[in-house]
Amino acid sequence: MTNDPGQSKMKHELGLLDGTMLVAGSMIGSGIFIVAADIVRNVGSAGWLIAIWLITGFMTLTAALSYGELSGMFPKAGGQYVYLKEAYNKLIAFLYGWSFFAVIQTGTIAAVGVAFSKFTAYLIPAVSEDNILFQTGFIKISAAQLVSIGIILILTYINTKGVKSGKIIQTTFTLTKLLSLFGLIAFGFMAFRGDVWHANWTDAWHLHNLNKDGSFKEIGLGAALGAIAAAMVGSIFSSDSWNNVTFIAGEMRNPKRDVAMSLFLGTMIVTIIYVSANIVYTGVLPLHEIATAEKDRVAVAASHVIFGNIGTYVIAVMIMISTFGCNNGLILAGARVYYTMAKDGLFFKRTGELNKASVPEFGLWIQALLASVLCLSGKYGDLLDMISLVVVIFYVLTIIGIYILRAKMPNAERPYKAFGYPVLPAIYILMGIAFCILLLMYKSDYSIFGLGIVLIGIPIYYVTKGNAKNEDEAINNS
Repeated sequence: MTNDPGQSKMKHELGLLDGTMLVAGSMIGSGIFIVAADIVRNVGSAGWLIAIWLITGFMTLTAALSYGELSGMFPKAGGQYVYLKEAYNKLIAFLYGWSFFAVIQTGTIAAVGVAFSKFTAYLIPAVSEDNILFQTGFIKISAAQLVSIGIILILTYINTKGVKSGKIIQTTFTLTKLLSLFGLIAFGFMAFRGDVWHANWTDAWHLHNLNKDGSFKEIGLGAALGAIAAAMVGSIFSSDSWNNVTFIAGEMRNPKRDVAMSLFLGTMIVTIIYVSANIVYTGVLPLHEIATAEKDRVAVAASHVIFGNIGTYVIAVMIMISTFGCNNGLILAGARVYYTMAKDGLFFKRTGELNKASVPEFGLWIQALLASVLCLSGKYGDLLDMISLVVVIFYVLTIIGIYILRAKMPNAERPYKAFGYPVLPAIYILMGIAFCILLLMYKSDYSIFGLGIVLIGIPIYYVTKGNAKNEDEAINNS
């Protein structure tokens, strides 16, 4: 017997290509077009710009390959939430699920939605963030924010009609943006300016802060570590959401094989694109132009060199395609976590129900509601700072879980084993902890706010658990 109003089980409609496109599509949003400016302001050199992306790529690939082991062990909806529950307990899993709902997934959806609207304004100036439609006190609502919310609601509606609808959008838009990015990189290499390349790479490892006015500030060892951590906020955010494929494992045709392969292929493709794109930036733009790009739109500045005046529109269309597809993947995958939590009695009961199209419709809509509220903040950079710390904390905990599960379940089936175990996962854990500590030290305001959201989940967990227990007792006594 099931309480679901529609189908009782999710449909197995996704294959390896769909999984890979979900990984790549969820990772590539707007970050690769924007965050290089902030990275260069923090590290001040071409060598360190590329190093930041290589470090982030190494961490992402290592984490993805480690998750391959977990996805093979627990090939069902919920992904990381399930891994944390099996390795630790329901409290740790709930804190992840709560953070995922309160800031990680919804904050990312909002940030990507804001980015979509900002670049739409290049083609339709009326939807600019500067076009304020309503203002009272400290509250401002712009046309761009309404566009962001509109896109989230449209994609949510499409995904309530079944995983097949979301899959078609995801695969189509991700293939389009991958081809577009590879084209941008290819034309970028052909447009290299020798004098710019030579100037950028002559003193490639001089780590310093580069200010928007072109001046720079030397930094000591301690501040250097802080600068690297601050620079990595953007690259970590741009490389996040690769784990979304684990959330929809319950809808994969062969989850034990395809989730792990999707993680590897998707993260590898994106890492290559990200490093290559940033090499192109250093080949066509002087460092100070990267650091001072208008509203951090580095790709727009680079496209002027590569394509001429039409470059602005080329990039605007690319980013609209990229962010639209990215948000579709985030929206599609996110509700599956709330669904699994509800099945454990740790989230709104209705999120554990599937509609007639076999998708958790209520979870999709409450996710859309919170993401829309976060869109009204309009603070792209603040959302990055808030999300990055929380994301990496739970990645570290999940990878530590591999060691725990090797001890707890030594005989469990493991179609894949974590690559480089025990060394590479341990390196990731150490790097992740260092990143979190440095972020709390040097970008504390929003990092602490994000951490506070996680901790708020502790009393919520016990209230939720108590309510679920009372419901069970009432049912048993009736």
